[in-house]
Order: sequence, then C-alpha cells, then structure tokens
Amino acid sequence: MQAVVLEKFREPLTVQNVERPEPDPDGVVAEVIGCGVCRSDWHCWQGDWDWFGYRPDPPHVLGHEPTGRVVEVGSEVERVDEGQEIAIPFNFACGTCSLCRNGRENICENHVGLGFMNEAPGAFAEEVHIPHADINAVPLPDGIDASAAAGMGCRFMTSFHAMAHRGPVGAGDDVVIHGCGGVGLSAVHIANALGGNVVAVDLMDEKLDRAEELGAVATVNAREVDDPAAEVRDITDGGADISADALGIEVTCQNAVNSLRKGGTHVQIGLTTSEEAGMVSLPTDDFVAKEIEFKGSLGLQPSRYSEMLDMVESGKLDPTALVEETIDIHQVPDELAAMSDYDTVGIPVCDDFSS
Repeated sequence: MQAVVLEKFREPLTVQNVERPEPDPDGVVAEVIGCGVCRSDWHCWQGDWDWFGYRPDPPHVLGHEPTGRVVEVGSEVERVDEGQEIAIPFNFACGTCSLCRNGRENICENHVGLGFMNEAPGAFAEEVHIPHADINAVPLPDGIDASAAAGMGCRFMTSFHAMAHRGPVGAGDDVVIHGCGGVGLSAVHIANALGGNVVAVDLMDEKLDRAEELGAVATVNAREVDDPAAEVRDITDGGADISADALGIEVTCQNAVNSLRKGGTHVQIGLTTSEEAGMVSLPTDDFVAKEIEFKGSLGLQPSRYSEMLDMVESGKLDPTALVEETIDIHQVPDELAAMSDYDTVGIPVCDDFSS
C-alpha cells in the first residue's frame, strides 16, 4: 500500500509502497477515509519532541488525524465490527490502567501516540492499525460523514477537551486564543459554541479574519501592537477568564498567561519546538498573587468523544468549517514543507490515498 514515509529527519518525505498492517488480537485495521495534515506531523518530521517521547525511529509512516472504515477485526475485539466507520483518536490507550479505568485514558499510563511512536505507524496511508480497538476505535454516528470528520483526530478533539473540559469555558467567559493555526482556530470555534466571548491573537490578518468567521468577537494582530497581552486586557476590561496557547512557543505562552485576569485559567495546548525543548519561563509570582491556574491539555478521551460528536450532529460544531483544502497522498510532503513558514491557514485533509 502507499504511505508517506519519514526516512530521515528534516529530509524530504516520500510516498512509498509499504506492507499492509495486520490486526493484533485486540486490534482492527481500518481503510483510511481521510487524514488531516497537522503541524504536529511537521514537528515529528523535524525530529522535535524527543523530550516528550514522540520521536520515532525512521523509517516511519506519519499521520495522526484519521477517520476510517474497518476492514479487518482481531479475534479478541468485541465492540467493533467490519464495515463500521470510525473516528480514530491519536492518543491510543490501553483501557486497563488506573487512569483509563478512571476516565483519563487520554493520558493512559501506557499511552501510544499514533504516527509519533514506533509502536503505532501513522495514517498517511491506505490502511492503519488501531490497537485496543474496543476503546480506541470510536464508532461514528450515522449523521456524521466520515470524510467530513477527518481532521477531528487531533486538532479539533484536542481543542474540544481544552475548551470544554480543561478550561472549562462557560457562557459569558472571556476567552483568548494565542495562535490561530488549525488547533487555535478549532479552539475559537469550540469556545464560541460553548458560549465564550473569544479574542483571537495571531500575526496574520488572514488567520484573524478566519477566526472572526468562526466566532471571535475581537482580534489582535500581535505584529502591530507593542504588548498583545495588554491589548487583550483592555478588550476584556481587565483580562480574560481563560487563555490558551495554541502554538507552543515561549512568546505565545507568556502572552497568553499575561492576558489573564485575577483568578483566571491558562490552558496549554501547543507543544514546544526544539528551541524551547519543553521549557518555558513564566511569571510564577503572578500565579501566586493572582491565583492563576495553569493546566495542560492532551487529546480527548475516547469515552468522551460522544460529547463532541453530539455537538457536531446537532450543528453546534462544524469541523468542516476548518478544512482549507483536500489533497491526495502525493501532496502531503509539500503541504508539510509549507508549514515551515507558518503561513498555512485552516486544516488540509488528505482524502485520496490511491492516486
């Protein structure tokens, strides 16, 4: 089958013929219907995140935002059937550890990142394997088209968990999102749907225009002001209730924290680059004096996917509003290369794997 293969970090990616996966007894194999192309794939290609355990040994198949149709089922699988269309979270869980048993399977003790770790070759491929399928393969409701749902497996569902659970955003909350790439725009859309008054911050007017289309009540171009955090505090009459850094560089993390009012909550969604290597300096005394909370947010529990899918089915959320274009598998390497300049808008989705 065809797949996008990482042969060497930072060297051009290639489409190659690789062996089709076979299901483990507890796993299934799915034909990939669509797979979002995400900045996280770019980070993996660059060789970032060894400090996070997300640095596979090449050669390795990339891709972590798929939807699929089950084509083969392992002998021990009980809840997933051949022919079912499924959402596939990138945060594979074991289903048996204490965290999984207590509803925190997104940070499973035995976490495996699809497309990021040797144990889970990715989904820029005609087929992908899903281990522990009874927990990690999420059946899609009949009212949600699998092609339209592609791209929900990371940016959209990560933003949902960040806004709906980790914030959590409530009606009337002032929310600021720093960084309006795919995950940031998803957070804008979701926070708006949850009743928040969203301020979007970025360097590109095109991204800020898209944020307004997705519900932002105000925007700040950080390139055009001396202090983006001060601008947000002015807009929100003292500071946001909830802030999020959706990019993961030092300046956006600091600006997001500094955008908060007393008693506010910061949600860190973006992971850092090799420049920060996981370490960012923060105004710790402000955390004390202002009783600010700092929360991390990783993925979304498969057991809570129904909350997001219900909002999609009812029309309150529309993941297709974030899709900028659809491409074929041979265009994926160039799409990832374009992310080096930080000038892509929205979510590209690969939906043709056999061309």
